[in-house]
Amino acid sequence: MADKNKRPLGLYLHFPFCVRKCRYCDFLSFPSGEAGREIYLERLKEEIKARGAIYQDYNIETLFIGGGTPSLMTGQQLTELLDTVRASFHVSPVGEWTMECNPGTTDAETLRIYRNAGINRLSFGLQSMNDEELKYLGRIHTAKQFTENYQAARRVGFENINIDLMSALPGQTTASWLDTLNKAAAFEPEHLSAYSLIIEEGTPFWDLYGDDRSSEADVDGIIADGGAGKQGKAAIPALPDEDSERQMYHLTKRILAEKGYERYEISNYARKGFECRHNLIYWQRKDYLGLGLGAASMVGNRRFSNVSDMTSYMHDWSYCQEEILDRKAQIEETMFLGLRCTAGVSDRMFSEKFGQSMMDIYGDIIRKYISEGFLVFHPSEGRLAFSEAGTDVSNWILSDFLL
Repeated sequence: MADKNKRPLGLYLHFPFCVRKCRYCDFLSFPSGEAGREIYLERLKEEIKARGAIYQDYNIETLFIGGGTPSLMTGQQLTELLDTVRASFHVSPVGEWTMECNPGTTDAETLRIYRNAGINRLSFGLQSMNDEELKYLGRIHTAKQFTENYQAARRVGFENINIDLMSALPGQTTASWLDTLNKAAAFEPEHLSAYSLIIEEGTPFWDLYGDDRSSEADVDGIIADGGAGKQGKAAIPALPDEDSERQMYHLTKRILAEKGYERYEISNYARKGFECRHNLIYWQRKDYLGLGLGAASMVGNRRFSNVSDMTSYMHDWSYCQEEILDRKAQIEETMFLGLRCTAGVSDRMFSEKFGQSMMDIYGDIIRKYISEGFLVFHPSEGRLAFSEAGTDVSNWILSDFLL
């Protein structure tokens, strides 16, 4: 039961299991059988109960179940998990409860149970509507399977759905990206996320692309597992160059704006009123609690995270790595995260929190990038934000806000 006098809190639950790890994925996830999942969920419920007793001064305003592939949970498993949350925490009756769902891992009946259990927002990890691109990424689904799952979700009553897309994929062209954009938008989801692929160290894609190796390589065991279908020497699709990646980003902004979506964060687009409330908690540096293997939290100026080793978590989930954020770190994060959002950073909020205005601390940097057309200060609203040109070079500009 919610209490309006309690402080708001976002809750994240981590389900680390998947059918098969994708070639680009550096998230804390791995394949597992049903028995391992059941044992883990029992341990997670123990943590929920214990943490709930500690956080009785908070209301859960948003819940997000991520992974891994949370849609591998049975309807009964999810129902029991959410019942444990309700029994352990004070929960807002109008909260946003999101669950990540990978196409090809669920069906209409299970989705119906998810909805009845309390999930009111789904996030489908589509990535591409091109089956060859999906196959090369190591995804287990096809565009047809996504279509079937999406339509099933609508039939059982989901009215808030996100579709995740990924651009700058190996072998992807602006034409194939445009095709994916148009097809995804045609489903009329309430929200779309469109990120560029990042080649992360420690992933199979890093072995192929991380050090600019040639367009052909010995890909035995890298591509053969669900990829090109043949072991040994194989042509590796090239990554789009920087200009093509920028074209894809500009195309995304233009097409989704034409379809009625508002960009509210560098890579996130929504119908009005359907911005992801849980992600806004992260970007606005509000309190959130992460439970499960490797889950991260920030409450006040205290950041802490669970152990990322499964054996250690199963033995003692209560151990956390902790960091107290000093004033410098808080200021930097406020700028880094706030400027990612179209709304930008409120000068009044900044001054109230830190006792100085943004101009007091960052005056020279702000004036420089305003004069160059990359930042805009909106005096009537008292906020600093990126211009459209600034979003193109956001990472470069944000590095200058390090103190």
